[in-house]
Amino acid sequence: MSEMLPQDAETAEKALESADIQRILACLPHRYPFLMVDRVERIDADRSCVGVKNVSANEPHFQGHFPGNPVMPGVLIIEGMAQTAGVICVMGKEKGAKPSLVYFMTIDEAKFRRPVVPGDVLEYHMTRITRRRNMWWYKGEAKVGGELVAEAKVGAMIMEN
Repeated sequence: MSEMLPQDAETAEKALESADIQRILACLPHRYPFLMVDRVERIDADRSCVGVKNVSANEPHFQGHFPGNPVMPGVLIIEGMAQTAGVICVMGKEKGAKPSLVYFMTIDEAKFRRPVVPGDVLEYHMTRITRRRNMWWYKGEAKVGGELVAEAKVGAMIMEN
């Protein structure tokens, strides 16, 4: 058996994970039609990640927002950011820890740059700003095709279930 070289240890520590829909469902209480993230990629512990939402014309909010000109509500984009951050907060807990609930606490500096429409692949780029005990704050950038469509700072708290 070979020893792990220092650079191998560093590489292993920086290895990025991903979460498919089954893992997301295990982390979050949200279910259709309120689950706003389909997968989470490039997870770097609780420091950063990218959530992905495939925006479909079949989603119920498009029936009334707006008929003939469907636009994803901005509040749902912000919710998707919070859900994405919630996944990595819960995943970061120790293995075997009690189940948790993530509560959305704050939204700051929200800005919407352009509409998100059916057919778009929405990416939530989340970067941790700070953490104190059971509370986390993240900067989120929502992008479609690399173009910034919305941004906000969100805060959440984890509570034992």
